[in-house]
Amino acid sequence: MTSPRDVLTPDSLSMLHAIEKAGSFAAAARALGLVPSALTYRVRQMEDALDVLLFDRSSRRALLTAAGQELLREGERLLADMDAIANRVKRVATGWESQFTIAVDGIIDRTTVMELCESFMALNAPTRLKLRDETLTGTLVALTSGQADLALGIAGTPGDSGTAAGIHSHALGPMRFVFAIAPHHPLAQTPQPLTDAHIGQHRAVAVADSVQRGAGVTIGLLPGQDVFTVSSMQDKIQAQVRGLGVGFVPELMVQALIDQGDLVVREVERPRRVAQLSYAWRIPDGREGERGGRALQWWLKQLKSTATRSALLVNPRPNQPHQKV
Repeated sequence: MTSPRDVLTPDSLSMLHAIEKAGSFAAAARALGLVPSALTYRVRQMEDALDVLLFDRSSRRALLTAAGQELLREGERLLADMDAIANRVKRVATGWESQFTIAVDGIIDRTTVMELCESFMALNAPTRLKLRDETLTGTLVALTSGQADLALGIAGTPGDSGTAAGIHSHALGPMRFVFAIAPHHPLAQTPQPLTDAHIGQHRAVAVADSVQRGAGVTIGLLPGQDVFTVSSMQDKIQAQVRGLGVGFVPELMVQALIDQGDLVVREVERPRRVAQLSYAWRIPDGREGERGGRALQWWLKQLKSTATRSALLVNPRPNQPHQKV
């Protein structure tokens, strides 16, 4: 028995459109170079397979039924999709990746990332973009495990240390952290510099490592210290604004809150924390030589710009326009 998949072919859908456009089976047959009986037979095959009537036989003209009109609409969409797929395949064959995934650490400025995505999409490339929110070691693991092609905001330089074959990296820039707390928090009244003994008596706010396997890492916690764990740096900052805990946060991310008095910076005895961040990319062996695909090349070209790298580490203050990169 003929199935719907057997009859819903590009040729049959084009034939349906030709009949509707010509207004009769005879005229459509002439346009398609077929005898009318052959055209009628093919329409009957479609109707039998779908178990519907596509044309109203009581009219002298070839009038589509409601079911026929729906099939024609969907058929035109399917034909357009097939053309788009064919064009996409041709363009991918020119060196564009079919999908390009970027792992973005929570301390990277999302406005700048979105502006870069906007510029990339303006190329009308056949590559589909995918962003992954990651934190701490999860950002690098997403890359080394093959779940991402590019990672932004990795601590250190993984490519130099030989973390995994095919991983390359470049410095993104330094990010300074400050010990910031709510002005109503008890430590705000404690003499500076704050000692670990003072800090350890109060709850810390920590961002959970997004790595799926293993224990992950925690940064800045003291032995025995109570911990409130959140999923992102933005949540950590909001928790500290509310006085739910203390901890180190990126200075540029909280500068506006400091200026507004929502957070206060306290000096601590331990050395000031400055993280050297990098971006890294993956080039699987045997794929596009050592340069990677055209999408990767485009992103790496943008990241060569000092202004772009700086913008990824700067979170704009509220009510201020963000400079395009």
